[in-house]
Amino acid sequence: MPPTRFCLAFLAFFFVNGLHAQTHAENGKRYARLAIRNATIIDGNGTPAAGPKDVIIENNRILAVVPLDPVSLSNGRAKRQPADVEIDATGKYVLPGLIDAHAHTQDERGGIAQPVDYELKIWLACGITTVRDVGSDTKKTLALRAKSAAGEIAAPRIFVYPMFNAQPPVPTTLEQARARIREYKQMGADGVKFLGMYRDIMEAAEDEAHKLNLPIAHHVGVEETNAWDDIHFGTRSIEHWYGIPDAAIPDGVQNFPPTYNYNNETDRFRYAGHLWREADPEKLQQVLAAMVKANVAWVPTLDIYEASRDLQRAQNQPWFAEYLHPTLEEYFRPNPKNHGSYFIGWTSNDEVFWKENYRIWMAALRDFERMGGVIGAGDDTGFIYELYGFALLRELELHEEAGFNPIKVIQHITGNNAKILGMEGKLGGVRAGYLADLIVVNGNPLENMKVLYPTGIEEIRDGKQIHTGGVEWTIKDGICYHAPTLAVQVR
Repeated sequence: MPPTRFCLAFLAFFFVNGLHAQTHAENGKRYARLAIRNATIIDGNGTPAAGPKDVIIENNRILAVVPLDPVSLSNGRAKRQPADVEIDATGKYVLPGLIDAHAHTQDERGGIAQPVDYELKIWLACGITTVRDVGSDTKKTLALRAKSAAGEIAAPRIFVYPMFNAQPPVPTTLEQARARIREYKQMGADGVKFLGMYRDIMEAAEDEAHKLNLPIAHHVGVEETNAWDDIHFGTRSIEHWYGIPDAAIPDGVQNFPPTYNYNNETDRFRYAGHLWREADPEKLQQVLAAMVKANVAWVPTLDIYEASRDLQRAQNQPWFAEYLHPTLEEYFRPNPKNHGSYFIGWTSNDEVFWKENYRIWMAALRDFERMGGVIGAGDDTGFIYELYGFALLRELELHEEAGFNPIKVIQHITGNNAKILGMEGKLGGVRAGYLADLIVVNGNPLENMKVLYPTGIEEIRDGKQIHTGGVEWTIKDGICYHAPTLAVQVR
């Protein structure tokens, strides 16, 4: 072998096999200097996968991302750095930590206690390093946020968005609306969630929120506001999809039957399945374009309505056997007393309407992004047969079904969600200077999103069937969590 080729071969061997650290990563620990070696990286900015690379982490920040490809090796760009501890990611993929833009931390369901630790660990086992909590118990969630930030509990980062009108007394005047926003700011909220708003109350509250730099997430119920109000008042994100087709209905109101009762959830969700087809296509395009111009993001939560189009699938998800807590299982049973447990008399006709709903809804999402809109990813779990963590991974598959390239889907759940949280440049990417929120995955999610599930997948390799997949390491704020260990603890 010629000397030059020999030297390159030696360097390649040296760089691929690494600088051996003294120890290997352990569950629940943060290290002064950690190296993830030989990874293929999918960044959160919409660019293709690239590798092998080393990711060097100091405490809770990414210090460097070092390319180890043949060109970098030959031109001297590859300067592999030492570390105290390393994770071998050869043949594995590294992504930014997943962000759930629509979550709820829950310590009970239907009045029955459920350990919050169960939910927090499932999130981490699924690679979720950040959640935006939209409307849980504010004081409890703020306490969890503090413990998570201090590294006292195994939990994702938590952004707290209290529900505006959840605690009595409900604001009924403009000054009361402003006072409620100031109260949440003083408590330390990261934003506020709106639901069931009168237009004048919403305008006053949102104006006050802008003054205090509190972003608004709006679940537009069947109320007098719609997406046009979010556009005019400066809402950060519309949750689910309510309010968007409503704003494009020619008559201004959906064609409800005379017997419709919004507080009857079977009615509510049955006729929600009729809504998208009532929107005028031309007016809908105008609404979407105006949302883009006003920088109103869209967090569609496609997963949470999937039971409405296929109830049997939702009731028999494969991870329920090992991961579904008995309290949550009981809550999911049809019961008019529990929000989202409305499947009493649900028909195949209802499912047909919802399938068409999804078709139009997904087309609107494609149009929205094509116009330049920001789409996020959230799941709204703990309701309607959707299990924490797993549902967010299912959300990714549904974004693919909607027609988005897998690279864009990863961007939705990382870079785009970071932007919605106001954390662009800090979270949602694998880049020097970013906070060390990363996941190491056994498999390529661009090829098959199912590799992200803790349950893993079956593959044929060299003529043999093997079980593989799953997140191996979830690194949040520089703390290494061994995802399979957390999954075992949950089971």
